[in-house]
Amino acid sequence: MTDVETTSRRTASTGPTDGVTYWYGDEPADRRQRSKAVLEALRIYRAAEVAMRRRTRDSMSMGENELLVLRYLLRDSTRTVRPGELTRYLGLSTASTTAILDRLERSGHIVRTANPDDRRSIFISATPRADAEVRQTLGNMHDRMLAAVIDMTPDESAAVIAFLQRMSDAVDGVAVDTRAVESP
Repeated sequence: MTDVETTSRRTASTGPTDGVTYWYGDEPADRRQRSKAVLEALRIYRAAEVAMRRRTRDSMSMGENELLVLRYLLRDSTRTVRPGELTRYLGLSTASTTAILDRLERSGHIVRTANPDDRRSIFISATPRADAEVRQTLGNMHDRMLAAVIDMTPDESAAVIAFLQRMSDAVDGVAVDTRAVESP
């Protein structure tokens, strides 16, 4: 049994609000308890997603950045993508991006083609093999995820979307504090 399954079963067996106090305090108010239960469920989902990404990387023998490049390229196969765009997307150096592209090209997942309008630049695109491999590896997971949400009502969908947007804003709004944490 994975850590995620163990945590999910423990949370399910103790109820959605019982024992969920690690990060969110111990305040007994109903509103606070519901909030803690939602955040705990989100944490459990994130742990499951991280484990799934690790399994995907392992099965495809790739690192996280290689998978991010493929996902970016496959999102719209008609778009022309330059290496600099991938460098900005990944937040890496040019040299690191080049190393990733070299690995993906050697494995047959991308091709580099000359820009017909500017001989100094190139375009990067995913190969049909990469598309097929990603679809084969992730297809079952995407089907299961769609099955989990397909029967949601419009109101339920709107509530989940609004929640996830608020959480994204909250997480994206956290500044990195470079000061050392003071110890007591």
